[in-house]
Amino acid sequence: MFGAKEIAIRDSSTYEKLEHAKKIVLNDADHDVFGDGTVVIKTAPGHTPGHQMLFLRLQKFGPLLLKGDLYHLPEERTLDRVPTFDFDAAMTRVTRVKTEAFLKKTGAVMWIQHDPPTNAKLRKAPHYYD
Repeated sequence: MFGAKEIAIRDSSTYEKLEHAKKIVLNDADHDVFGDGTVVIKTAPGHTPGHQMLFLRLQKFGPLLLKGDLYHLPEERTLDRVPTFDFDAAMTRVTRVKTEAFLKKTGAVMWIQHDPPTNAKLRKAPHYYD
């Protein structure tokens, strides 16, 4: 992100002030943001090397997992399909097994945002979940 080599698809001037800001390096570990389990950054390697998910324990809605690109379509859950462009398909599968166990343990809802029927049902701004 802050390397000397420029990459055509990014404009480092949009985040240059972050380079010297206080930061936490997670090193593929989960991170409880507030220390109370309400917001947890969860490691989820496979799709990309440092892929992450966000777990929220919302007061009214309840537990919610925003899983990023771990799954693109619901069929990937039942058919064990991994996109050919994932960084490491085997690691994606390991992460998926851990994620399914986490969902069962917490009772969290997981949204597959790339799925048009799922996405169509989600509240959009200015509406929200609390």
